[in-house]
Amino acid sequence: MAEQRRIGYNWNLRTVMAQRNLWKSTELMPLLKSRGINLSESQVYRLVTGTPERIPARTFAALCDILDCEPNHLFEPYVEMRAAKTADAPKRPEDLGVKPGSPIARRVRIVPDDEDG
Repeated sequence: MAEQRRIGYNWNLRTVMAQRNLWKSTELMPLLKSRGINLSESQVYRLVTGTPERIPARTFAALCDILDCEPNHLFEPYVEMRAAKTADAPKRPEDLGVKPGSPIARRVRIVPDDEDG
């Protein structure tokens, strides 16, 4: 059976900027603009402080040029989770001991002791 893998990544833009003595996202804006990348202040701020889900290749290339770094300095993938595919997983809830129509979890009411009061 093939292994299933979930891949995560670390976005190290802020760290690389600090190593280059760039401390504010506003310092990055004119450097991006000089390379033809026009982003708003809020977009650059999110790029620096957050972890982008998508980034245009030209923006990524401009960041590498500005910071004089390789792409793997900014973007560091890692294996988040590994799981083997299993063909012998139960097909029906009854095989797990769960009866149709009955909840698996039940509500619990916690009543404090008289001393806790």
